[in-house]
Amino acid sequence: MKGLSYLAAALSAVIAGPAAAEWGLNMPKGVTAMTREIYGLHMLIFWICVAIGVVVFGAMIYSLIAHRKSRGVEAAQFHESTSVEIAWTIVPFVILIGMAIPAAGTLIRVEDTSNSDMTVRVTGYQWMWQYEYIDSGVNIYSRLAQDSNAARQLDSGIDPNTVDNYLLEVDNRMVVPVDQKVRILLTADDVIHAWWVPELGGKKDAIPGFINEMWFKAEETGVYRGQCSELCGRGHGFMPIVVEVVSQDEFDAWVAENGGDAAGTQTADAGDAASAQETASDAGGESTQVAEADTGGGDAGGGDIPMDTLMSEGEEIYNSQCAACHQADGSGMPAAGFPAMKDSEIATGSLDTHIDRVLNGKGAMPAYKDGMSDRKIAAVITFERNAFGNDTGDVVQPSQIKAKR
Repeated sequence: MKGLSYLAAALSAVIAGPAAAEWGLNMPKGVTAMTREIYGLHMLIFWICVAIGVVVFGAMIYSLIAHRKSRGVEAAQFHESTSVEIAWTIVPFVILIGMAIPAAGTLIRVEDTSNSDMTVRVTGYQWMWQYEYIDSGVNIYSRLAQDSNAARQLDSGIDPNTVDNYLLEVDNRMVVPVDQKVRILLTADDVIHAWWVPELGGKKDAIPGFINEMWFKAEETGVYRGQCSELCGRGHGFMPIVVEVVSQDEFDAWVAENGGDAAGTQTADAGDAASAQETASDAGGESTQVAEADTGGGDAGGGDIPMDTLMSEGEEIYNSQCAACHQADGSGMPAAGFPAMKDSEIATGSLDTHIDRVLNGKGAMPAYKDGMSDRKIAAVITFERNAFGNDTGDVVQPSQIKAKR
């Protein structure tokens, strides 16, 4: 009777559609035509499997009941049956072909990145994502939001239930326009990661030294969340993905706010402060980088920025960009390869070495040269050299960072 009770409970759960939806027992339909096609294919295969299961297990259960020994039934004695062998060869073959034809068409469309409206290069790091908008020149880093990062710390005293979207929110969201085909060029800088947002469809590995492609075209505005789906290290669970789909006008405004060109070309008008852009080309002319221009004291020749201001701004940047690896108290995670900032050779030694490390990175440390402005880098270095008991007294100005680029 207990077994029947469990079976009844299971059937009730399946039949109760709304409850099942809340539990997330099935894959989401998503907000793209591709995800709906994948969902339809998934359900087609599912119901084919259900039908096969009903036939096979129905025949088995019927045989067990109708031909049981207690009824005096004796097993038939036979060996070969050409008809049966032909049937159990042809029927599965037909079923597989019937499933393969729609599946092959869907797979071809999943891999078709042609005729895209925009391209974003996504690079995975331990443990954050870099988004480089090839067409507009925006370059941002996205990592776990500070409130989630604080709550996840051992003995933080913060109840995770009080944090909105705990472990599923970031400091900088990937922003894309609605009804635009977005092509993703996916790679990694250190270990294998995987970019996956269920409601946008597709899941691809980000592999160092390789470029994988995927695409999506969101048909509804909103915020869609995902996670890295490869075991990329001890911080794997703290590497969320958040994509915000907005109208074209909102996207153009976001691009302008982040120092890009909404028209799809990079601009270089250093004399126009209102453009909030700064373009620099390398000596070989192979690439162009756009860094957001900073406003206020000292970044545009208006005098030095006070140390208190740099420390305040640097602390905020450190907590959002650096604390996940180097820890909020600067103690680092040496066992994982992330050195401490407190009393470290970098933070208390040569200032030039410290600036070079933040600009160009090393090992698991990503380069922030293209993704962070002079002022932000100056602020975070000033903070690191005067926090955690370091007290070097060094005050770094944006002009010093600009000279080292």
